[in-house]
Amino acid sequence: MTERMITVRGVRLCAESFGDPGRPPVLLIMGIGTSMLWWEDGFCRELSEGGRFVIRYDHRDTGRSVTYPPGHPGYDSGDLVEDAVGVLDAFGIQAAHLVGASAGGALAQLVALDHPGRTSTLTLISTTFALSTPRGRDLPGPSREFTGFPREARPGWTDHESVIDHLVSYAKMLTGGRRPFPERQVRELVRADVGRAHDPASARNHDLLEDAPRDRPPLASIRVPTLVVHGAADPMFPLPHGHALAEEIPGGRLLVLPDSGHGVERADWTALASAIREHTAG
Repeated sequence: MTERMITVRGVRLCAESFGDPGRPPVLLIMGIGTSMLWWEDGFCRELSEGGRFVIRYDHRDTGRSVTYPPGHPGYDSGDLVEDAVGVLDAFGIQAAHLVGASAGGALAQLVALDHPGRTSTLTLISTTFALSTPRGRDLPGPSREFTGFPREARPGWTDHESVIDHLVSYAKMLTGGRRPFPERQVRELVRADVGRAHDPASARNHDLLEDAPRDRPPLASIRVPTLVVHGAADPMFPLPHGHALAEEIPGGRLLVLPDSGHGVERADWTALASAIREHTAG
């Protein structure tokens, strides 16, 4: 496990790898507003011990990567797509198995569309369509618990204890409530994440990002093997999003986690790592 700073398209990002660089590479892309720590060490080790070279990285405005003033991101969503490709370049990797969670799953879809030669397989976790929802698909919106959750920490982002309490509560809501919530472990993770960030408030810049307009083919043009993983209790993107996504991408397979919500929960590490190893074995 080695963490290092890399230069990607003129900006500094923090990345970390696990395992043997000679093994098939897996690039983990977390959701917006979230650092690479949410691909937890134990999960990364399960993948690497199964014969994969695992790379995770901090998005801009998260963790130790380049940070912009809160409210003033100096980039757009297209830069986050290109950052993923730049991470592969920094590690000397031509193509990788892309694993994206939440908005990271959308970024992975866009990498596959914009850079098909850099994508070996896709694993899309707790996500939905990166492009507009295809005509004829009427997908449900988020749950009331999700839409009613306060978006800002109280009393504010300069009070780290307040931020930690807020993010732990947010993580608990995202689980969907079907299994006990590991609050102690999640609080330790959040505390490490907040303490490691240059400015926790800057992660909110991701909510302000504008789309980078460009012509893209439809998702149905993706030709790499695709595994869609979705929790049945996901409050952000209810399960029909996972079904629709797997149906839209040719050959897409769906793995439903019956007790899971949104994200990569500790209780699912073994099953998820096993499914990713099987999916990337070819």
